[in-house]
Amino acid sequence: MINRRHFLQAAAMLPFTNLARAEDAPQKLLIGARILEVKGKAAKVFGITNAQNSSGLNVLYGKPFSVELTNGLAEETAIHWHGLTPPTALDGVPGLSAPALKAGETRRYTFDNKRVGTHWMHSHLGLQEQLLLAAPLIVRETEKSANDELEHVVMLHDFTFRDPAEILAELQGGGGGHAAHMNMSMDHSEMAMPGMPAMLSDVAYDAILANDRTLDDPEILDVEQGRSLRLRLINGASATNMWVDLVGLEAELIAVDGNVIRFQKVKRFPLAIAQRADLRITLPREAGAWPILFQSEGAALRGGLVLRVKNGVVEKLSDQGEPGAAIDLAFETSLIGAFDLPKWKLGLRKTIMLTGGDSGYDWGFNGKPSMMHDVLFRVKAGEQVELSMHNMTAMAHPMHLHGHYFKMVAVNDKKVEGPVRDTVLVPPGMMVTLRFNADNPGAWAFHCHHLYHMNSGMMAAMDYKA
Repeated sequence: MINRRHFLQAAAMLPFTNLARAEDAPQKLLIGARILEVKGKAAKVFGITNAQNSSGLNVLYGKPFSVELTNGLAEETAIHWHGLTPPTALDGVPGLSAPALKAGETRRYTFDNKRVGTHWMHSHLGLQEQLLLAAPLIVRETEKSANDELEHVVMLHDFTFRDPAEILAELQGGGGGHAAHMNMSMDHSEMAMPGMPAMLSDVAYDAILANDRTLDDPEILDVEQGRSLRLRLINGASATNMWVDLVGLEAELIAVDGNVIRFQKVKRFPLAIAQRADLRITLPREAGAWPILFQSEGAALRGGLVLRVKNGVVEKLSDQGEPGAAIDLAFETSLIGAFDLPKWKLGLRKTIMLTGGDSGYDWGFNGKPSMMHDVLFRVKAGEQVELSMHNMTAMAHPMHLHGHYFKMVAVNDKKVEGPVRDTVLVPPGMMVTLRFNADNPGAWAFHCHHLYHMNSGMMAAMDYKA
């Protein structure tokens, strides 16, 4: 059992301390329990630590991904390498890939890694992700950043003292936050349409954590005046889309989901569940302190950290802000990727309805709940696939396809040129069309990354052979 302070040793401001090299032995990762103090109250949560006793992995591109993963918990678990595209057997989804790791078991994961950027790893078993069983997974091209730029990784979580199983049971029993939504004017027998009442959140949380800390005791980064800082943001929340607010600063958004985009100036932008964003901030030359805030969509709760120059005064910050507005696709469609998918022959065109959200909290596809081993659609290797997702529910769904990257090409009937991603938010009543290349045969999970939606039926599989 380890505490928060030890868990954050070798802090993310020192991103080069655990780089993997070709001659190195496999990187060792330990899944374990730890005690986290939140607002003066202790909670038992999980974590993934490396050989330096810090969270997650920081590896070099061009070398095989090689990890020796040990389950130090008293229960089974499974870790998904979110953002990487391994062979399906190593993807970490029981029922589709290898079985779960038993308590005390050690397993080796080795494959040729084809991805750089800001990614993460998390449990893909039950509700363990809500207990913070997740960690950063950073893959960089070189040991040093361009122009000796500073880097910092920020892992975001929504935190609750409640047992996640109790929350899910309450939701499925027609109670909790979703019950209040059922009393709204929306008729759930009809398709959700833009402008109809929507629910922005259905789980109440006690805190938003940024690197395990709340705004009562935020992480404070001391940065030299005028210095360039790269922030790697990871929304590892279970059920909370967020707004990133730079509060008086401006940054360049340089990558999303690990993929470079044409740089875009930002002051405030959305970050859906499971998405990542790389920011480049040039710190002011005067003394001061600048908060970076993470505001919950549809709720007042927020988290954050502080950038400080020359011992600037850090003001007391409240963890309650104005509830974040609904996240639409206006910002997403303004982004332009720095590269495109390879042009392959277009094969399957498939439309899938995202459905559910009734009083029984059943979610799914095409009118029925699904299971992870249910094959929702099949494709052919070597073809490009066009997949349209029509959200007929009153909640947004951050949709993630394992083992592949995609490009958004249309919103409703309007063509767009979105960036290359692995997770996209589909707002209520809207249809988002993606294209991806079938270049990684196997059985792959396709699901909503809202943990309680996924565990209530919004998870299935895509399947194909070489």
